[in-house]
Amino acid sequence: MKEKKGVKFDVDLTAADLKELAGQFKAEYKKQLGEDFPSDPKVQLYEAIKAVFRSWDNPRANVYRRDNDIPYSWGTAVNVMPMVFGNLNDNSGTGVAFTRDPATGEKKLMGEFLFNAQGEDVVAGVRTPMPIAQMADKFPEAYADFVKVCGILENHYRDMQDMEFTVENGKLYMLQCRNGKRTAQAALKIACDLVDEGMIDDKKAVSMIDPRNLDTLLHPQFDAKALKAANAVGKGLGASPGAACGQIVFTADDAEAWKKAGKKVVLVRLETSPEDITGMKAAQGILTVRGGMTSHAAVVARGMGTCCVSGCGEIVMDEENKQFTLAGKTYHEGDYISIDGSTGKIYDGIIATVDATIGGDFGRIMAWADKYRKLQVRTNADTPRDAKKARELGAEGIGLCRTEHMFFDPERIAAFREMICSDTVEAREKALDKIMPYQQGDFEALFEAMEGTPVTIRFLDPPLHEFVPNTEDEIAALAKAQGKTVEYIKGVIQGLHEANPMMGHRGCRLAVTYPEIAVMQTKAVIRAAIAVQAKHADWKVVPEIMIPLVGETKEFQFVEKVVRETADAEIAAAKASLKYEVGTMMEIPRACLIAGDVASHAEFFCFGTNDLTQMTYGFSRDDAGKFLPSYYDTKIFENDPFAKLDQTGVGRLMKMAVTEGRAVRADMHCGICGEHGGDPTSVEFCHKIGLTYVSCSPFRVPIARLAAAQAALKD
Repeated sequence: MKEKKGVKFDVDLTAADLKELAGQFKAEYKKQLGEDFPSDPKVQLYEAIKAVFRSWDNPRANVYRRDNDIPYSWGTAVNVMPMVFGNLNDNSGTGVAFTRDPATGEKKLMGEFLFNAQGEDVVAGVRTPMPIAQMADKFPEAYADFVKVCGILENHYRDMQDMEFTVENGKLYMLQCRNGKRTAQAALKIACDLVDEGMIDDKKAVSMIDPRNLDTLLHPQFDAKALKAANAVGKGLGASPGAACGQIVFTADDAEAWKKAGKKVVLVRLETSPEDITGMKAAQGILTVRGGMTSHAAVVARGMGTCCVSGCGEIVMDEENKQFTLAGKTYHEGDYISIDGSTGKIYDGIIATVDATIGGDFGRIMAWADKYRKLQVRTNADTPRDAKKARELGAEGIGLCRTEHMFFDPERIAAFREMICSDTVEAREKALDKIMPYQQGDFEALFEAMEGTPVTIRFLDPPLHEFVPNTEDEIAALAKAQGKTVEYIKGVIQGLHEANPMMGHRGCRLAVTYPEIAVMQTKAVIRAAIAVQAKHADWKVVPEIMIPLVGETKEFQFVEKVVRETADAEIAAAKASLKYEVGTMMEIPRACLIAGDVASHAEFFCFGTNDLTQMTYGFSRDDAGKFLPSYYDTKIFENDPFAKLDQTGVGRLMKMAVTEGRAVRADMHCGICGEHGGDPTSVEFCHKIGLTYVSCSPFRVPIARLAAAQAALKD
């Protein structure tokens, strides 16, 4: 209608125009619902109330709750209250404001205001609003009242406030306030500033930060040199910091689909709405034509830690043909762009990124967290690079090194395949001898990177079929190298096939069948530890050898005997003094049920909750994605049990194992190294059942440190 009438704002439409629009909306209502729009105000009120209740169960609300750990059972509420009208006349208006900058944390009033408008116009981004400071010129008395209210609210709640308000005929009405969403960078600054201002103590500062948001601080930013050389083709508002580059998509559905196909995308929209939430999650960054710093796109992106540039009015959008024009160039779906959520600048093509640098506020918060947490935090790392990064981020050791990841290098895989296809123990040992120097070198590098902190090394776990060649050329090359026929090699490969590999010939079962594998890995671990200890007399190198997939005590005893005999012989031959431990990965429900018996031999437990969850539920993590959406839709599940620990079932097994294990071995240390080790709610559970440590991927180490402190403070 605005385009047809040649006007820019809703308020420029005449009463006749609005009557025509109302008629069109009523016609659409009748078309969709098959009945006239109700004219009885009471009926309208009840339908509005029902609509709010229905909104609790729409798909985007379900996605939001899963992301923010909000139980479906809580339900929602409806407030019915008198309306005040910001669009009554030119002496009225509406706005949204924060008592501190939600992007940087700076202590200043930050917000936006529209005159002759209602609140939806601001948050939906239909009109680009004016900065809150300009409200002082338009409504000086209301602005003075508002500044006073801001101080009262922040002093009362002792946190940055997000407020919505309306001015009707020059009078201020406060509609709502809440603790404002903020970027991770802003969260750290606000928490530290509030401590410095004497409003809160360090315990409150630690408790008020969402650990999940720390992730956004640790990921790459644009390289300064590359950025200097690049020319910005447009500029909007830097609504959510960070750097994003990817291929342009125009719909939330396309963002999801392209991400599933392994592509990185930037979602470009006129403005976003709640229906776009899943696509916004899938995108590397979000770019909108309309909207300000408090638009839907800006607020949601900040909450998710996603880079966002909003309100770039220079863009001429053509959604129908999936293209837009900016700076004289037409960009089509699939073209590459880069956006800077701090400056609001938009760049053509891809700009190189570099690792983020972490500021002083991060260090202060982490120091306070470390002061209060009881859980240690280790990392899951298989390479020196990952181990080094985790150490920089505060890891106190390695909770899981997956040794099989070290076999896939081209130089090593040939020898490993040779071992698999060998038909005698001697031939297998000969092939393993070729691999051992590589393994030893890898372990030495890990021990060096971890500077004398504990390193838990899991022995070979996956089934052997994962290592065999797949192509005819690779099979022929392996046959030639071993002096065997192609048919023989194919027969070996066929013999390794399993109907259910997850529950097949893997883990400790490999060491029972082929003890020589455990011998080689033990030699590599012990020799590496001795070498590093000799170089660093002030370090205490204590390798922890973890035997995976144990479900029977005698299994553990068999492999443990192989490990100890080999390790003790190596230490004696080197005339060294080295302490080492042998423990197990608790990932089979039966192991948890007989934990007391296992603990009479194992020196430590580490819960592999990925497999423990699979085994307990009886479904595969790799395949569950096909049916879990149906479980969410039907409310059977509210969360992915592979992302958030099932405390009722899997957690009960863990608690039982810890209790029974420590009844036998009081000083036993127990940890977790599944994906749950970096999930805040799962970390809290690990604290409650008395685990010694959690272990997670390097970039999630700060998340776990903060979550562990929050769990201790809550306890």
